[in-house]
Amino acid sequence: MTELTKSDQGPDAATAQSAVANNTAEPAPARITQWGEIRHRFMANKLAVVGLGLVVLLFIVAAAAPLIATHDPYAQDLGNTLQDPGGEHWFGTDALGRDQFSRIVYGSRIAVIVGLASIFLACVIGCILGALSGYFGKAVDSVIMRTADIFFAFPLLIGAIVIILVMGRGVLPVIVSLAVFSWATVARLLRSSILSVREMDYVTAAKALGASTTRIIVRHIMPNSIAAVMSYVSFSVGTAVVAEASLSFLGIGVSPEVPEWGNMISSARDFLGVKDFLWAYPSTAIVLTVLGFVFVGDGLRDALDPKLR
Repeated sequence: MTELTKSDQGPDAATAQSAVANNTAEPAPARITQWGEIRHRFMANKLAVVGLGLVVLLFIVAAAAPLIATHDPYAQDLGNTLQDPGGEHWFGTDALGRDQFSRIVYGSRIAVIVGLASIFLACVIGCILGALSGYFGKAVDSVIMRTADIFFAFPLLIGAIVIILVMGRGVLPVIVSLAVFSWATVARLLRSSILSVREMDYVTAAKALGASTTRIIVRHIMPNSIAAVMSYVSFSVGTAVVAEASLSFLGIGVSPEVPEWGNMISSARDFLGVKDFLWAYPSTAIVLTVLGFVFVGDGLRDALDPKLR
């Protein structure tokens, strides 16, 4: 039998063959961006997702504290002191009759403000000095790194205590003190990344085209060197939260009447073994907050540089 040509088969048959050909053709692969790949790797890390949930919950509680708190965190009720958790006071009351749940909720605000503000300030200082040190090298590098070594020599809490004693107690002195003794790590991390990035071909090409030093650092070097700093920032927020609570516990952080987790643990020292809920709830809040930022930091580290996994 003679084989029918495509024209002999009629328009319907030609249309059917075209549809079959289109269906059997391989679909074009979806284009995956670099940030999309990073997000995919981060979301594939279950602990990172749990940590992100804890961090988001912390931010929600801090932002909506007036709506979540059941009582005024400063209000004292001397006729209702040291009440066990339950009933009207979900987490009990302290020695002055203040509602523990409301004070923990408002304490999240101090943790968020101090943690984020101190690390942001440390990153600004560290990124500027680290970029200058890594890009210029030689004398500039020596001066900046030797200065960083001096700050490394001071323990964080002891250095913070010195600054707070000079500036006085309060949220701002705590933020400044933590930032001053945290920038050195940021500078050293960024310097190490820049030392390798500055030798890349695209940096050499930018110099050959006459790009200014500021443009080269901001547009070419920093975006390709910041990965190590991003993961460190998440770890450092948790460290700042613990340091701030430690300073308040020692009596040199924020004022004692301020609803803050370190203050709450400090005031519970006289009731250890008797009213353990007074220190257990704020301690749990600190632990969950730190774990959240640590898990996020681990996830960012693995997502930004899979070779470290």
